[in-house]
Amino acid sequence: MNITIICEVFGEANNGTTIAAINLIKFMKKQGHNVKVVCPDEDKRGLEGYYILPKQNLGTLINYMIRINDIVLAKFDKKIIDEAVKDADIVHIMLPLFASRKTSKYIARLGIPITGGFHAQAENFTNQIAMQDSRLANKLIYRWYDGNVFRRAQAIHYPTQFIRDIFEKERGRKTNGYVISNGVNKIFKPKPGQKPEQFKDKYCILFTGRLSNEKSHRILLEAVHKSKYNDKIQLIFAGKGRTEAAIRKYSKKHLVNQPLIDFFSREKLVEIINFCDLYCHPAEVEIEAIACLEAISCGLVPVIANSPKCATKSFAIDERSLFNVNDSTDLARKIDYFIEHPEEKAELSRKYLEESVNYDQDECMRQMEEMFLKEVEKFKKKELV
Repeated sequence: MNITIICEVFGEANNGTTIAAINLIKFMKKQGHNVKVVCPDEDKRGLEGYYILPKQNLGTLINYMIRINDIVLAKFDKKIIDEAVKDADIVHIMLPLFASRKTSKYIARLGIPITGGFHAQAENFTNQIAMQDSRLANKLIYRWYDGNVFRRAQAIHYPTQFIRDIFEKERGRKTNGYVISNGVNKIFKPKPGQKPEQFKDKYCILFTGRLSNEKSHRILLEAVHKSKYNDKIQLIFAGKGRTEAAIRKYSKKHLVNQPLIDFFSREKLVEIINFCDLYCHPAEVEIEAIACLEAISCGLVPVIANSPKCATKSFAIDERSLFNVNDSTDLARKIDYFIEHPEEKAELSRKYLEESVNYDQDECMRQMEEMFLKEVEKFKKKELV
């Protein structure tokens, strides 16, 4: 197949959508498909198979929101899109954002089948303007998504049933949807090792992901502050983002041990997961959270916010791995419980490892390949009718 992937947000591998795109591109190339990538990243200019769109200027406020989240957005350019979709059997649009409306309209007019990826909740945007609890604001975002890409898409890729249910409810009708996890790389597996000397007497709790408001890091910080074992707990934040300064400020005032905050290579992250004692995911908003699945795949027991806006809660085996969303006192109780009951945590670890086989990345990417093949075939049959 000739596949064109539109990555309006690409850049560094510091967010779930970019990592999902990178994995998809690599797998499809490995399977022998011809893959072209459209993105706004100047550092990709000149690389074979990459087509660089100009950057989008959306005004002072939106430009600021984009900049503080370390992303770059693309602007539609007919000439570049023409080059990128020439001979394409199918075009996959990773996100239904600003450039995607004109892009998808143009591609549809060319008679090329389109699939769309659902990698961002409405709350990822409304959170930036303190409106994530506004039903109207979130509904308008989903309508905007629909108008930008999804109404023209022959099929939609949903990483979880959770986000499919939300969108179809807001849309008011069913979609031709494929629920396929973004998957976990085989590198994430149990690995014998010891804690670094600096952490050998500490209880290490890990969070992996972008440091932003909707990830609710403040709840984890407050929970550690309230824990009976504050002096023993070492937090590790594997990620970067706009809330890093706030995390450091709170920690200096309330925590005995200052958190380690950094962006780690995948190999280093595997090492860190394997020496940590617990994984905590306090996010209020999340479509899938591959980071949590990566921890689980290494046998690390998670404690996850039981949020109605978060798909990650479905990974919990039982109530011991869930805490009341935005309730730091309840999270502190769960952390203390696992510290005091290591034998139960060890048994849960074995159960989580058994569950993790369902998220093998290669199998998930094979399902994506099947989606493309099936939709190309369906499109050809429509043309023959």
